[in-house]
Order: sequence, then structure tokens, then C-alpha cells
Amino acid sequence: MRIDAHQHFWVRARGDYGWLETIEAVKPIRQDYYPADFESFRARHGIDRTVLVQAAPSIEETEYMLGLADATAWIAKVVGWVDFENATHRRHLERWSRHAKFSGVRPMIQDIADTDWMLRPDVQWGYAAVCALDLTFDALGLPRHLDNFQRLFDRYPKMRVVIDHCLKPEIRNDAFDDWAAKMATIADKTGAYCKLSGLGTEAKPGWDAAVLKPYADHIIACFGANRVMWGSDWPVINLNGSYDAWTKAAEEIVKPADAARIFGGTAAEFYRIA
Repeated sequence: MRIDAHQHFWVRARGDYGWLETIEAVKPIRQDYYPADFESFRARHGIDRTVLVQAAPSIEETEYMLGLADATAWIAKVVGWVDFENATHRRHLERWSRHAKFSGVRPMIQDIADTDWMLRPDVQWGYAAVCALDLTFDALGLPRHLDNFQRLFDRYPKMRVVIDHCLKPEIRNDAFDDWAAKMATIADKTGAYCKLSGLGTEAKPGWDAAVLKPYADHIIACFGANRVMWGSDWPVINLNGSYDAWTKAAEEIVKPADAARIFGGTAAEFYRIA
């Protein structure tokens, strides 16, 4: 089973995608994306299932995604959002945890100015609830968050964690050593998984597999194929690449012996996709 472990759909008229409307750099993807728009990629690349991930900090978007999942057989799981600064949102987690296609949550940590936000006492209820309800946690951040994610994962060793987009190494600036060392420590000291996704977005325009390979190889070497899952990050990948280009590059980078796990098996295990 081939799984795209990270993709998005959105409708601008919903009104909860503030980043999409205000950040000039994302103007090329400032349009609506529906399941029908994904069908050509499914057919061309043999995608059997996908994981639909939140792109707005709202309860309503998660409800919308669950509705899409109910109506779309190949959307296997939904990663939603709750306000970690509002402990009453535990009721949403409790309710959604009973939905067969709800997997967990992703706070938009990369967009929060305070690097230490994830360690604040008032948000700890969220991680505790994720653990108690046996949900998943998608860790979305930047290299500046590496130390704090290490602390967070150490604090909640039972939390089912996957790091999104290899934590966005600054490939365009050839930044490797510090990111690589800290990712290696997380891989060695915690049980976190990692998504092989988003690398093209962090590179200079015109990237190819050779540019991304050192970063991808490092992630696979540190985490092992059993803890690495491939995702497209479509349609965000369109900002600096394409679904086809990233898929081709990933297929060139991943060794044949690891392909079954990275392109499906790991995501099926982590997200519990039958």
C-alpha cells in the first residue's frame, strides 16, 4: 500500500487560512484545493491512501477535513488542530478520538514567535491529553525548535510523535551540521518518527535529487526506514517544485530495500491505517 503521509486541502472562502491570504510568498498557491484536484497524482503515482493535515488554526477546519474524509475513501486519516492555550478544547479531542479517521493534532508551532511556547506550563494539558487518548502529534517547527522538541519528547516518552518536513533544514543556505547533529540526537534518544517531506520547499529554485539527497540520507540513516515516512506536502510543494518532481527525487534517493516502508509501511504503522 502506497501512502502519501502529508497533504492538504483548503477552501479560501472558509476564512480561516490567514497565512494564505496575507503572506505574499505563498500567492502561487492562493487558490482552492479539493480531493478531485488530487486524483491525477493518485493515478500517476499509485497513491492508495493519504493523510490529510491541518492548515488552519481552527476547530472548524478540522471538522471540515473530517467531513472530506467521510466522503473520500482514500483519505485514511486526518491530523487536526486544537488550541493548546485553551484547556477546554480537550472536549474536542475526546469527541474526535471516537472518529475512525481522526489521528491526532498539529499545533502550528513554526508560526509562533516564542521559541519556548511548547514548554509553557499552560499548554502541557494538550500533550497529556494526546497521550491519554492515544492520539498522534505532528511536530511542526523550524531548526530553532530542535532543542525544545528534544526536551518535549523526553518529557512525554509515550507520545506518538512524527516530525514534519525533517524540521525544515535551511537547504538553500547549505545549513547542515547543527541541524544534522540535533536530529541525530532526537532519533537516538527518543521514539519519534520523521516525515521525508518538505525538503524541496527549503532548497533554492531548480533543486534536484542530488541537492536534497544529503539531508534525506541523513534522516533515513538516523531514524531508519522503519521510522521514516514519505509525504508530498502538496500543494505547498508547488511553491518551489511539483508533486511529480518531488516524487521522482524521493524515488531516486530512497534505496529499493527501504521503499516499502518509507512509501507506505511506516505511515500505515504510525497512523494505524488498515
